[in-house]
Amino acid sequence: MGIYQGMLEFFSEAGIKLALLIALLLLFFMVFAALKLITDTILELSLLFFSKDSEGKALNSVRKGSVIYVIGGACSLFSVQFIFGLGSIFIATNVVALIYFVNKLSPSLNLSRLVGLVFFPIFVWTALISIIAYPGLKLYNSVASLPI
Repeated sequence: MGIYQGMLEFFSEAGIKLALLIALLLLFFMVFAALKLITDTILELSLLFFSKDSEGKALNSVRKGSVIYVIGGACSLFSVQFIFGLGSIFIATNVVALIYFVNKLSPSLNLSRLVGLVFFPIFVWTALISIIAYPGLKLYNSVASLPI
């Protein structure tokens, strides 16, 4: 497209790469921060709907489980070159976090509330992903059918 050659007139190749790296780091930081905010909101809503705890003890005990995701992220650094390894670490981290979540909250909840507490985030994430994926696929199909 000629953009790269035009940018080389003003910046060095290393400067362009550094600027792109900083822009991508900022973009990924913003995406992951937004996903964490959504996750915390969904967790607090599920505790609001299904837990009888009004003092917030359940929320404080469950928040300590975020260390599990830090450990999973650290383990994923060793498997960056292998997509199968990253996927298995992601699934294993989520399973361990779910077991921790259920283990911490099971003494204070009956079975029906515990099932609701587990399936509410699953339902909300499924709905959010579907709401994003459907228009994305429609847009992809409409752009893919354009003559280029």
